Amino acid sequence: MNKPASSCCDAPAKSAPGPAIDADELATICKALAHPARVTLLKYLADYGTCYFGKLTDVLPLAPSTISNHVSILKEAGLIEGSSDEQRICYCVNRDRLNYLKHLIDQF
Repeated sequence: MNKPASSCCDAPAKSAPGPAIDADELATICKALAHPARVTLLKYLADYGTCYFGKLTDVLPLAPSTISNHVSILKEAGLIEGSSDEQRICYCVNRDRLNYLKHLIDQF
């Protein structure tokens, strides 16, 4: 049974406003995570540490060019980093940035 509209949300006791958040940074990171493929790639890297791009193409049933686009978006948001050897790029999660996201979420 539905609650009446006036009581659907219990209002918290009034208190001082929480700390300010960097809305632009939070929006940038959330936008990067706004696609299931990017969430899957980030989770894979978080679980397995480092990974060469060729292995990332095995994570999802998508074209390598599509995965490359998703990787680029995650890199632009700072969620993953890549270092290259002579022929390949190895990707990993940027733990500092991921912790920063957790901090921003905690500010709510």
